[in-house]
Formats: sequence, C-alpha cells, structure tokens
Amino acid sequence: MDRIEEIEKKHLDQITSGKKVTVFFPGDTIRVNVRIVEGKRQRVQAFEGVCIAKKRGGINSSFTVRKVSFGEGVERVFQLYSPNLESIDLIRSGKVRRAKLYYLRERSGKSARINEKIKKKLGVNVSSDLGKEQSNIDVIENKKNVGSDPNQKPQNDNKKETNIE
Repeated sequence: MDRIEEIEKKHLDQITSGKKVTVFFPGDTIRVNVRIVEGKRQRVQAFEGVCIAKKRGGINSSFTVRKVSFGEGVERVFQLYSPNLESIDLIRSGKVRRAKLYYLRERSGKSARINEKIKKKLGVNVSSDLGKEQSNIDVIENKKNVGSDPNQKPQNDNKKETNIE
C-alpha cells in the first residue's frame, strides 16, 4: 500500500466513524437526502430514483441516481462520502444482473421497470412447516370421510370383485 492509499484510508475511517453508511447496489430504488444552501438558509432536498451506477474508488466513491420527472429523465451523481449528504434511504431492492444500468436511459415505461428482489426468510423451521401441511392433509381427508362408515371398504370403480366359493 503506497502513501496516498494510507492517507485516504485514514480519512475514510475518520469520515465513516460518525456516520451510518447505507448498503445499496445498482438497481435499488433509493432516496438521497441532500443538504442545500440557498443564501443564508439551509434545507434538505430529497432525490428519489434508481441507482444506475456505483463507482468504487475509496474516498472518491460516487453513485448515479436516475428518475423520470414530468416525462423527462433526470440523473444526478452524488459523492458517497460527501458532507452534504444527509442520509440515504433504501426504498426497495432491485433484481439486476449488471453493475452499470446505462441501458435504462433509452427505455421508458414498462420496459424501464426493474423486478424487485425478494429476500428469503431466515430462521424458518422447515420440519414444522411440513408437520402443518401433513395435519392439513389429515383434516381434509377426515372431512371427505365424515358421512361414510369407518368399517366400509373404499370402493374401487376400476376393479370388479367376484365371489368365487
């Protein structure tokens, strides 16, 4: 590791020590709250859209967010460790197979949609679920046999019984 990387790592640790960094990936829908200074006033502006690219470069990391506003595509590039970033909220996770989603620029409408990533539940006991299913099957079978005599043999329509003595 050369001297510049050591200095960047030191500053990066210093910046992230007080902040909670949200983990997100390209394809995720995020809301970025940015501090904006207008004259003497300061306010927070939200920008919500799909993250189409993420550039990982240590302290110089950035990400691009795209949204369609009044029929016009708007993209904005944010520095990940900027002091002007108030917060990054993850709205929903997208299921994509690319790191850079620049192809969304040419698309509009339904073709520009991204499928949602469905997270699997952790801690589900599979054997208990199977037991519930088996008990449900038993209940259904009992409902079918409610009106019948328990000593009666089940009728087989396909086979003919013959009594030969």
